Amino acid sequence: MHPDLPVATDVDAAPVVDQATALLVRVADGDQRAFSELYDLMASRMLGLVRHVLKDHAQSEEVVQEVLLEVWQTASRFDPNKGKAVTWMLTMAHRRAIDRVRSAQASRDRDTKIGIRDLGREVDTVSESAEISIEHKRVEKAMARLSDLQRQAVELAYYGGYTQSEVAEMLNIPLGTVKTRLRDGLIRLRTELGVAS
Repeated sequence: MHPDLPVATDVDAAPVVDQATALLVRVADGDQRAFSELYDLMASRMLGLVRHVLKDHAQSEEVVQEVLLEVWQTASRFDPNKGKAVTWMLTMAHRRAIDRVRSAQASRDRDTKIGIRDLGREVDTVSESAEISIEHKRVEKAMARLSDLQRQAVELAYYGGYTQSEVAEMLNIPLGTVKTRLRDGLIRLRTELGVAS
Protein backbone atom coordinates (compact mmCIF):
# COMPACT_ATOMS: atom_id res chain seq x y z
CA MET A 1 0.00 0.00 0.00
CA HIS A 2 1.19 3.48 -0.84
CA PRO A 3 1.16 5.83 2.20
CA ASP A 4 0.04 8.90 0.15
CA LEU A 5 -3.06 7.26 -1.33
CA PRO A 6 -6.35 7.28 0.58
CA VAL A 7 -7.60 3.81 1.41
CA ALA A 8 -11.28 3.07 0.84
CA THR A 9 -12.84 1.35 3.79
CA ASP A 10 -15.96 -0.77 3.74
CA VAL A 11 -17.81 2.24 5.14
CA ASP A 12 -16.70 4.34 2.10
CA ALA A 13 -17.56 1.63 -0.46
CA ALA A 14 -20.91 0.57 1.00
CA PRO A 15 -22.87 3.66 -0.16
CA VAL A 16 -21.55 3.27 -3.73
CA VAL A 17 -22.40 -0.44 -3.80
CA ASP A 18 -25.90 0.12 -2.46
CA GLN A 19 -26.46 3.08 -4.76
CA ALA A 20 -25.30 1.12 -7.83
CA THR A 21 -27.61 -1.77 -6.97
CA ALA A 22 -30.59 0.54 -6.52
CA LEU A 23 -29.81 2.32 -9.79
CA LEU A 24 -29.39 -0.94 -11.71
CA VAL A 25 -32.77 -2.16 -10.49
CA ARG A 26 -34.29 1.06 -11.86
CA VAL A 27 -32.35 0.64 -15.13
CA ALA A 28 -33.92 -2.81 -15.48
CA ASP A 29 -37.27 -1.01 -15.55
CA GLY A 30 -36.04 1.21 -18.42
CA ASP A 31 -35.25 4.30 -16.34
CA GLN A 32 -32.89 6.38 -18.50
CA ARG A 33 -32.10 8.87 -15.75
CA ALA A 34 -31.04 5.98 -13.49
CA PHE A 35 -28.78 4.71 -16.26
CA SER A 36 -27.20 8.15 -16.59
CA GLU A 37 -26.52 8.22 -12.85
CA LEU A 38 -25.19 4.65 -12.95
CA TYR A 39 -22.93 5.62 -15.84
CA ASP A 40 -21.54 8.57 -13.88
CA LEU A 41 -21.05 6.37 -10.82
CA MET A 42 -19.40 3.37 -12.54
CA ALA A 43 -17.73 4.44 -15.81
CA SER A 44 -14.47 5.60 -14.25
CA ARG A 45 -14.18 2.46 -12.07
CA MET A 46 -14.84 0.25 -15.09
CA LEU A 47 -12.36 2.20 -17.20
CA GLY A 48 -9.66 1.79 -14.56
CA LEU A 49 -10.19 -1.96 -14.38
CA VAL A 50 -10.31 -2.43 -18.15
CA ARG A 51 -7.30 -0.18 -18.72
CA HIS A 52 -5.34 -2.26 -16.23
CA VAL A 53 -5.99 -5.32 -18.44
CA LEU A 54 -5.70 -3.75 -21.90
CA LYS A 55 -3.16 -0.95 -21.30
CA ASP A 56 -4.48 0.91 -24.38
CA HIS A 57 -6.72 3.83 -23.38
CA ALA A 58 -8.73 4.00 -26.63
CA GLN A 59 -9.50 0.28 -26.58
CA SER A 60 -10.35 0.50 -22.91
CA GLU A 61 -12.88 3.25 -23.56
CA GLU A 62 -14.38 1.19 -26.37
CA VAL A 63 -14.73 -1.87 -24.15
CA VAL A 64 -16.34 0.18 -21.37
CA GLN A 65 -18.84 1.60 -23.86
CA GLU A 66 -19.67 -1.92 -25.04
CA VAL A 67 -20.13 -3.11 -21.47
CA LEU A 68 -22.31 -0.16 -20.51
CA LEU A 69 -24.48 -0.81 -23.56
CA GLU A 70 -24.73 -4.43 -22.46
CA VAL A 71 -25.66 -3.30 -18.95
CA TRP A 72 -28.48 -1.19 -20.40
CA GLN A 73 -29.69 -4.08 -22.56
CA THR A 74 -29.39 -6.83 -19.94
CA ALA A 75 -30.12 -5.04 -16.67
CA SER A 76 -33.26 -7.12 -16.22
CA ARG A 77 -31.05 -10.22 -15.78
CA PHE A 78 -29.42 -8.75 -12.70
CA ASP A 79 -30.73 -10.28 -9.47
CA PRO A 80 -29.96 -8.10 -6.42
CA ASN A 81 -30.51 -11.15 -4.18
CA LYS A 82 -27.52 -12.91 -5.78
CA GLY A 83 -24.96 -10.11 -5.61
CA LYS A 84 -24.11 -6.46 -5.86
CA ALA A 85 -24.42 -4.36 -9.02
CA VAL A 86 -20.83 -3.14 -8.73
CA THR A 87 -19.54 -6.71 -8.74
CA TRP A 88 -21.83 -7.70 -11.63
CA MET A 89 -20.76 -4.75 -13.78
CA LEU A 90 -17.05 -4.98 -12.98
CA THR A 91 -17.11 -8.72 -13.74
CA MET A 92 -18.70 -7.99 -17.12
CA ALA A 93 -16.04 -5.36 -17.84
CA HIS A 94 -13.18 -7.64 -16.79
CA ARG A 95 -14.46 -10.52 -18.91
CA ARG A 96 -14.90 -8.28 -21.94
CA ALA A 97 -11.36 -6.93 -21.52
CA ILE A 98 -9.97 -10.47 -21.28
CA ASP A 99 -11.95 -11.42 -24.41
CA ARG A 100 -10.40 -8.45 -26.21
CA VAL A 101 -6.89 -9.55 -25.19
CA ARG A 102 -7.56 -13.13 -26.33
CA SER A 103 -9.04 -11.93 -29.61
CA ALA A 104 -6.02 -9.72 -30.30
CA GLN A 105 -3.66 -12.60 -29.49
CA ALA A 106 -5.58 -14.98 -31.76
CA SER A 107 -5.40 -12.41 -34.55
CA ARG A 108 -1.64 -12.02 -34.09
CA ASP A 109 -1.23 -15.81 -34.07
CA ARG A 110 -3.22 -16.10 -37.32
CA ASP A 111 -1.17 -13.35 -38.95
CA THR A 112 2.04 -15.04 -37.85
CA LYS A 113 0.90 -18.42 -39.17
CA ILE A 114 -0.07 -16.92 -42.51
CA GLY A 115 3.16 -14.96 -42.66
CA ILE A 116 5.24 -18.04 -41.95
CA ARG A 117 3.23 -20.07 -44.46
CA ASP A 118 3.68 -17.47 -47.19
CA LEU A 119 7.29 -16.75 -46.28
CA GLY A 120 8.49 -20.16 -47.44
CA ARG A 121 7.07 -19.87 -50.94
CA GLU A 122 9.56 -19.06 -53.60
CA VAL A 123 8.24 -17.42 -56.73
CA ASP A 124 9.68 -18.55 -60.04
CA THR A 125 9.42 -15.30 -61.99
CA VAL A 126 11.02 -16.78 -65.11
CA SER A 127 8.45 -19.55 -65.25
CA GLU A 128 5.63 -17.08 -64.58
CA SER A 129 6.84 -14.76 -67.36
CA ALA A 130 7.10 -17.67 -69.78
CA GLU A 131 3.54 -18.80 -69.00
CA ILE A 132 2.19 -15.27 -69.49
CA SER A 133 4.06 -14.93 -72.78
CA ILE A 134 2.74 -18.26 -74.10
CA GLU A 135 -0.82 -17.39 -73.04
CA HIS A 136 -0.51 -13.97 -74.70
CA LYS A 137 0.56 -15.59 -77.99
CA ARG A 138 -2.36 -18.05 -77.82
CA VAL A 139 -4.81 -15.16 -77.37
CA GLU A 140 -3.23 -13.20 -80.24
CA LYS A 141 -3.53 -16.23 -82.52
CA ALA A 142 -7.18 -16.77 -81.49
CA MET A 143 -7.96 -13.06 -82.00
CA ALA A 144 -6.51 -13.27 -85.53
CA ARG A 145 -9.11 -15.95 -86.36
CA LEU A 146 -12.02 -13.62 -85.57
CA SER A 147 -13.69 -11.63 -88.31
CA ASP A 148 -12.50 -8.03 -88.57
CA LEU A 149 -15.83 -6.77 -87.20
CA GLN A 150 -15.76 -9.18 -84.23
CA ARG A 151 -12.11 -8.39 -83.45
CA GLN A 152 -12.81 -4.65 -83.55
CA ALA A 153 -15.74 -4.98 -81.10
CA VAL A 154 -13.81 -7.29 -78.75
CA GLU A 155 -10.71 -5.07 -78.75
CA LEU A 156 -12.73 -1.95 -77.94
CA ALA A 157 -14.82 -3.62 -75.24
CA TYR A 158 -12.16 -5.73 -73.52
CA TYR A 159 -8.83 -4.10 -74.29
CA GLY A 160 -10.14 -0.55 -74.60
CA GLY A 161 -12.43 -0.82 -71.59
CA TYR A 162 -15.42 0.73 -73.35
CA THR A 163 -19.00 -0.23 -72.55
CA GLN A 164 -21.16 -1.85 -75.21
CA SER A 165 -23.06 1.42 -75.63
CA GLU A 166 -19.82 3.35 -76.09
CA VAL A 167 -18.60 0.82 -78.68
CA ALA A 168 -21.90 1.18 -80.58
CA GLU A 169 -21.52 4.96 -80.55
CA MET A 170 -17.86 4.83 -81.63
CA LEU A 171 -18.60 2.45 -84.51
CA ASN A 172 -21.85 4.21 -85.36
CA ILE A 173 -23.81 0.94 -85.31
CA PRO A 174 -26.85 -0.27 -83.30
CA LEU A 175 -26.25 -1.59 -79.77
CA GLY A 176 -27.80 -4.96 -80.71
CA THR A 177 -25.21 -5.38 -83.47
CA VAL A 178 -22.37 -4.72 -81.00
CA LYS A 179 -23.82 -7.29 -78.60
CA THR A 180 -24.08 -9.87 -81.37
CA ARG A 181 -20.51 -9.26 -82.55
CA LEU A 182 -19.18 -9.52 -79.01
CA ARG A 183 -21.16 -12.68 -78.27
CA ASP A 184 -20.10 -14.37 -81.50
CA GLY A 185 -16.50 -13.21 -81.04
CA LEU A 186 -16.31 -14.56 -77.49
CA ILE A 187 -17.81 -17.90 -78.55
CA ARG A 188 -15.20 -18.16 -81.29
CA LEU A 189 -12.40 -17.21 -78.84
CA ARG A 190 -13.52 -19.91 -76.38
CA THR A 191 -13.47 -22.47 -79.16
CA GLU A 192 -10.04 -21.38 -80.42
CA LEU A 193 -8.57 -21.36 -76.90
CA GLY A 194 -10.20 -24.65 -75.94
CA VAL A 195 -12.03 -23.12 -72.99
CA ALA A 196 -15.23 -24.87 -71.91
CA SER A 197 -18.12 -22.52 -71.26
